[in-house]
Amino acid sequence: MIQQEFDVLIIGSGAAGLSLALQLSERAQVAVLSKGDLTSGSTWLAQGGIAAVLDKEDMVQNHIDDTLTAGANLSHADAVEFTVNHGKSSIEWLIQQGVPFTREGDHYHLTKEGGHSHRRIIHAADATGRAVQETLIDRAKEHPSIHLFEHCTAVDLITRRKLKLANNRCLGAYVLNEKTGHVEVFRARFVVLATGGASKAYLYSSNSDGASGDGIAMAWRAGCRIANLEFNQFHPTCLYHPQAKSFLISEAVRGEGGKLLLPDGTRFMERFDQRAELAPRDIVARAIDHEMKRLGCDSLFLDISHKPADFIKEHFPTIYERCLKLGIDMTKDPIPVVPAAHYTCGGVMTNEQGCTDLDGLYAIGETSFTGLHGANRLASNSLLECIVFANSAGKHILENFNTAIEQLEIPMWDESQVTDSDEDVIISHNWDELRRFMWDYVGIVRTNKRLQRAQHRVDLLQQEITEYYSNYKVSKDLLELRNLALVSELIIRSAALRKESRGLHYTRDYPNQLPEARDTILTPINFEWARMQS
Repeated sequence: MIQQEFDVLIIGSGAAGLSLALQLSERAQVAVLSKGDLTSGSTWLAQGGIAAVLDKEDMVQNHIDDTLTAGANLSHADAVEFTVNHGKSSIEWLIQQGVPFTREGDHYHLTKEGGHSHRRIIHAADATGRAVQETLIDRAKEHPSIHLFEHCTAVDLITRRKLKLANNRCLGAYVLNEKTGHVEVFRARFVVLATGGASKAYLYSSNSDGASGDGIAMAWRAGCRIANLEFNQFHPTCLYHPQAKSFLISEAVRGEGGKLLLPDGTRFMERFDQRAELAPRDIVARAIDHEMKRLGCDSLFLDISHKPADFIKEHFPTIYERCLKLGIDMTKDPIPVVPAAHYTCGGVMTNEQGCTDLDGLYAIGETSFTGLHGANRLASNSLLECIVFANSAGKHILENFNTAIEQLEIPMWDESQVTDSDEDVIISHNWDELRRFMWDYVGIVRTNKRLQRAQHRVDLLQQEITEYYSNYKVSKDLLELRNLALVSELIIRSAALRKESRGLHYTRDYPNQLPEARDTILTPINFEWARMQS
């Protein structure tokens, strides 16, 4: 068995994790874990861009107001102001790293997306996430102090409490190395969760397969509070095609004039919101869901064929090529689309420095709950949040870098009492069952009865998973299923506690919005009240 030791352990290799690694690289030995290849996360799939005030006709207050409006009065004003005020500097940092944002003459091209009052989305054509990810990977590989570990899945966090010691603190993590099949110990003075969201809890998702809520689940088991997990953003337009697994049709297509159509070719969004196709995502997703159910059809359509073909190919080359391979020419034909789970607005509670309830543990990016997104994330604020809070967490870690931390002997992972499983079909079956009932009962439209049914089923699933986890060697699939089932339970509990419809959470039993907006905060039984009150 192997024990690795670093100053900082970052679990997750997307925009948040790699940005933080680069911020720390001059002073710290940093380990970055990726469950698959470095390009396998959700950052790589992000198309639209990054929101920031870069145009002289725009103002910071405009971006703040748009974010607060989209968040349905639940966004934390201090978190919104903090993020937006650091927007321009974050973009400048990415440009310094070499991200090839799309230019238009002597300036960067800015597009507009739903919920934004101005053009402020800087992008790299329609593959911004890929451009950011490639650049950050290249920069990380240049630093000898950044150690990149691929195909390594975190099993659980190691804390002083788990070692039956006082003064609880995060000490590292147990990590499954898929290449060896064994669990290794990664010790670190600081541990950062940058594992993304939990959209794979749903049958249809625009996310990578690794979006299984790992960081949220590990933080909860370690005693950290979770907030607002009922707010799951469903992207309105995922490509509907049997061969198009999780392919997103960017918000920017509607921003540049794309129209949503019924199967008979008529527009419908004006009936739901005066902003039509440029309404916030939750409104557009519910409208599409409503029309699909009303008409009994499998998909609706997004049409931008009225724009010049050269314009479409220049602005949306990735989408154009992907659709063309499937026999859809978006310069001539409408694109079939359906809503899909896209973004987890809630997560592990943190402050502006990314600190969680557990000393030595940070959470950044989609894993975290900073208060920025409220009840609905404004388009293209997600990558911005990754960069802003990676920088903030990095500064806080460096400020506390010389803090004396007791060196402890950490026990190795015990595999002596488990065996190899010959029943892996149970994992795939349970994964499928989980995602289907979450889609049916905890999806775009909810009711008390649906949530009760979902709670009953997730309880049964977790019993089976716990028994399986106790008796067989861990695998990546089992770890993801275990985490996803736990986060699904937390989503269901959060949804049941919100007795109103607000933002992304819509329930037929409580269709109106309460006068006061409050966060839904779940507290684990091992949360340390005494420390938080001191």
